[in-house]
Amino acid sequence: MAVHSASEHVLAGLDPEQRSAVTAPAGPVCILAGAGTGKTRAITSRIAHRALSGEISPRHVLAVTFTARAAAEMRHRLTLLGAHGVQARTFHAAALRQVRYFAPRLLSGRAMPELLDSKVRLVTLAAARVGLRTDRAAARDLAGEIEWAKSSLVEPTDYVVAAARALRDTPHEPAKVAEVFTAYEQLKRSNGVIDFEDMLRAAVWGIEEHPDVGEQIRTQYRHFVVDEYQDVNPLQQRLLDAWLAGRNDLTVVGDASQTIYSFTGATSAYLVDFPRRHRNATVVRLVRDYRSTPQVVGLANAVISQARGTEARLRLELSGQRPPGPEPDLRIFTDEPAEANAVAARCRALIDAGTPAKEIAVLFRVNAQSEAYEKALTEAAVPYVVQGAERFFERTEVRQAMVALRAATRSIPGETPLPAAVVEALTAVGWAPDAPPAGGAARERWEALSALVQLSEEYAASPEVVPIGEAASVERPVTLTDFTEELARRAAQQHVPTVDGVTLASLHSAKGLEWDAVFLVGLAEGTMPTTYAKTVEQVEEERRLLYVGITRARQWLWLSYAAARSPGGRARRPSRFLPQLDRSGGTERAAGGTGPAAKRTERRRTQIVSCRICGATLLAGPDRKLGRCPTCPSDIDDELHERLREWRQRVAGAQKVPAYVVFTDATLIALAERRPERSEELIAIAGIGPRKLGLYGESVLALVGGAGVDDVCPEKTFEISS
Repeated sequence: MAVHSASEHVLAGLDPEQRSAVTAPAGPVCILAGAGTGKTRAITSRIAHRALSGEISPRHVLAVTFTARAAAEMRHRLTLLGAHGVQARTFHAAALRQVRYFAPRLLSGRAMPELLDSKVRLVTLAAARVGLRTDRAAARDLAGEIEWAKSSLVEPTDYVVAAARALRDTPHEPAKVAEVFTAYEQLKRSNGVIDFEDMLRAAVWGIEEHPDVGEQIRTQYRHFVVDEYQDVNPLQQRLLDAWLAGRNDLTVVGDASQTIYSFTGATSAYLVDFPRRHRNATVVRLVRDYRSTPQVVGLANAVISQARGTEARLRLELSGQRPPGPEPDLRIFTDEPAEANAVAARCRALIDAGTPAKEIAVLFRVNAQSEAYEKALTEAAVPYVVQGAERFFERTEVRQAMVALRAATRSIPGETPLPAAVVEALTAVGWAPDAPPAGGAARERWEALSALVQLSEEYAASPEVVPIGEAASVERPVTLTDFTEELARRAAQQHVPTVDGVTLASLHSAKGLEWDAVFLVGLAEGTMPTTYAKTVEQVEEERRLLYVGITRARQWLWLSYAAARSPGGRARRPSRFLPQLDRSGGTERAAGGTGPAAKRTERRRTQIVSCRICGATLLAGPDRKLGRCPTCPSDIDDELHERLREWRQRVAGAQKVPAYVVFTDATLIALAERRPERSEELIAIAGIGPRKLGLYGESVLALVGGAGVDDVCPEKTFEISS
């Protein structure tokens, strides 16, 4: 009874689709989960429900994902649900654990070779060996190409043909890249080291070529869960197939519309083809978006609705579940400095109004766009963090702090609460909790150490679970020693904590994250989509990248582009992915400089109108006037509509103009549906500007309030001022 109650408790609060995913029978299950639909909750609840009901044993489950952060989140949620003992790891971490464990057996007693943390140094040497001089950036490009080849199961001898077939934009002639690839493999062997792809291959080889190893792994892991399945590459799928060995207790979750890593070898083909590969598969679609407002969801749906190609076959139309929020803004600027300055000013305003800086993100297509925003934010006194620019645990001050924390384990009493112990230890490296310094670099250093304190507070809130027996465990407070060990583990995995600043990040690095306010900038042709997107498939991936960016926003969304890169530069067109909106609205003026010769920068603001009923973005003019989709139910006041029609006819007759010149049919319907009570509500209806508000506003508001047509215009005539 207790077991049944625990498993039923897991189902509490799930929506119908999530519940279907959680309770699906054993066997192949494919969960198509849109952005913000609670996919992590669904898959962790599925594991916990099966474990607590006695259907499976937690220690026989292997859940794999793509980032250490996502794996840690899965482990945390499973612990809260009571499913202790589940292995939740990245593909690489799971493979490393298995290869390291079986190395003595696989390598005839020899230890596992050292694992390269970066290919760049050996790739540089390999390039020199074949006559190529490379700088660090060129070496990174070559390393990326080698990673693509190895992840795609392409050998050096097959690279030229494979690159041509995949339409790769190679950093050098394909034949030369193949030479570097070959030399790199030779250097690895002579140095006795392996890379991450070798480790995955070694895990596959160990299972496929050593029956005893395969049998032991199959005995240990019997139930598999794969997160972000649209990002699996051929090598990872080969490892998954080796783990499964023909069994079918597999749950995958993914969203084809978030396939944005094809350039690394990732492919959504395995997700798209899952029902074909597994004929008896259960397919569940999660479409209720709990992250974003209906307005943001509506825009995301509008952008992805135009998608074409293989991934579009699994396109999901999301349904926003949050209360309505502000409409997304589309801003147009004359040049990029003006755009960056406007973004910085808006960030400053949001922070001053109470939005935490860490809940704001500025997202761009390429990292090179960051500099303008770093400068603008600095000038606006807005703290920021450039995601991916420098790894957190590689920062000098963080390394020094970790040394200080390890030293403090010998001097600070063990019973000292963890956050207090961390603060005490960090004072030794010059950090003061209430004194953030001025200046960019010094402030950045303070924020990094402050993040360690915040991390200790979060870690202290999760007591250590100590195994006592097969069915019992005990909790104890975490210590400074525990925390230093946790930091060392995270340093190895580059698990970066959040610091309190506006996030500057590329769209690719924003995947899996979310913020209250998101600025999507530089949305001009040539940048979004990038000029490097030459094929139809590449352009479609750019569309999906914008979709991912839109779905990062919870509440506020800003989309902008500059008509030119620099003042007076060549004109650019807006991204083809943006909704085709009416941009005939008014303009705002913003100072573009100082002095008599300074020009003034014009910026246009276009309101993105969403359906007031379902939240979908409205693109057609009549729909925008109505404020709803043509298919959404009308709540029109028929009697008011008739009075408005009669009033319009009298006014048009008095002015000797066609009736539609006064108000169109769509505007009359919108008035009868929305029944505005104030001038502010009246002018919010598309088709009613200041001029018509002045001419007809008083009469229309009176009619809405119940006045008769004769009361409004018994003998009154309307003249149009010149």
